[in-house]
Amino acid sequence: MNARGERGEDAAGRLGCASFRRDFGVDYAYLAGSMYRGIASKELVVAMGRAGFMGFLGAAGLNPQRVTGDIAHIRQHLEPHQPFGVNLLCDLQHPARETANVEMLLAHGVRVIEASAFIKVTPALVLFHLSGLRAGPGGVVHRDTRIVAKVSRPEVAREFMRPAPQDIVERLVAEGRVTREQAALARRVPVAQDLTVEADSGGHTDRGVSTVLLPSMQSLRLDMTREFGYGEKIRLGLAGGIGTPHAVAAAFAMGADFVMTGSINQCTVEARISDAVKDRLQTIDVQDTDYCPAGDMFEIGALVQVLKKGVLFPARANRLYALYKSHDSWEQIPQETRRQIQDAYFKKSADDVWRETCEHLRKTGRESEIERAERSPKRRMALMFRWYYGYSSRLSFMDADSDRANLQIHTGPALGAFNQWARGTPWENWRNRHPDRMARDLMREASSILSGYR
Repeated sequence: MNARGERGEDAAGRLGCASFRRDFGVDYAYLAGSMYRGIASKELVVAMGRAGFMGFLGAAGLNPQRVTGDIAHIRQHLEPHQPFGVNLLCDLQHPARETANVEMLLAHGVRVIEASAFIKVTPALVLFHLSGLRAGPGGVVHRDTRIVAKVSRPEVAREFMRPAPQDIVERLVAEGRVTREQAALARRVPVAQDLTVEADSGGHTDRGVSTVLLPSMQSLRLDMTREFGYGEKIRLGLAGGIGTPHAVAAAFAMGADFVMTGSINQCTVEARISDAVKDRLQTIDVQDTDYCPAGDMFEIGALVQVLKKGVLFPARANRLYALYKSHDSWEQIPQETRRQIQDAYFKKSADDVWRETCEHLRKTGRESEIERAERSPKRRMALMFRWYYGYSSRLSFMDADSDRANLQIHTGPALGAFNQWARGTPWENWRNRHPDRMARDLMREASSILSGYR
């Protein structure tokens, strides 16, 4: 992990797509992806922006006041030409809240968003996309706002590679939210020029294989470019499993236009999780993660990848999902099992869990969820089990040692690979890890690896 001088740095700056670096104002085709609830902190974003990279603020799960405050901090500590982005999480159940988030980001001058967990293009995304379109000389369409869409399935990527849906565009024009000129320009460009192809990653995952997924998306890109006659290149980055120079080099060797890291950045000084969690994360290896149902999509069993080493959370989360699938209510679960869940998982009674759940739903304006649960015992059980996910997630931001067994930490094997690479160096200790310095050395070493194969 030694600096390789100006020549090595220049070579690293040539990896990936030149137009990507130009359009985003970065020196390297390398992004630090968002991590929910501010784990990808304002400090992390500032560190990346100052060093010629770009990071995304982990806005998911934060209230709007916190997000606007973090944006103000980032702007204060970055020069106007130094880029940053903010995560926008899909909110299918509450589209008005998603639109409000976009309006807030536009009002605060945010020009780049990372769109995650979307399964289709929504009105909020189209609003953000169209708000930045303007005509340039020679018929060129300029983008003053950019969407970096995280995708792990070709059918979802296809939606982002198409022009904005006309029915949504016309609705926004009728509401006076975009202009006729912007609507006309939207027919000539895809919703997102930049897509991050997400292979098996920490957190929400479809467990994709990068060597299968990226070529499939590259083929789709060719088809969509031909179909719509785009004048601009759709750029495809790669994420999921990016934790060592060899992984970075492999991504660029496969033709990725940029790379995005995630798990490795949560074990840095700037990441907003507890020191106790970072102490654990710096010791994991590539086999120390597991899969379980996601709390926000519990009923359908969508998966997240989490830490397995030294905790019981993934086994317990999978058990709760099995109980949910096999029983129609909390009361149907055998009494001894219910007692064990209350004592070891919840650390409180089921009645207390339900009361806290109702308080949270009322506070967030979702009283209808309570009414629905009162009519459906199975729905009530699902919400109680979701409470457990919220509790276990909060532990990573508090004193994680207070309940080690139930600790929920989203992470992937890329961090284990990085830990192996860092062994025996100052970076073995997370207190010496900074995302911008790690990014620069990963790119330099990847450039050296690729130069050796030429």
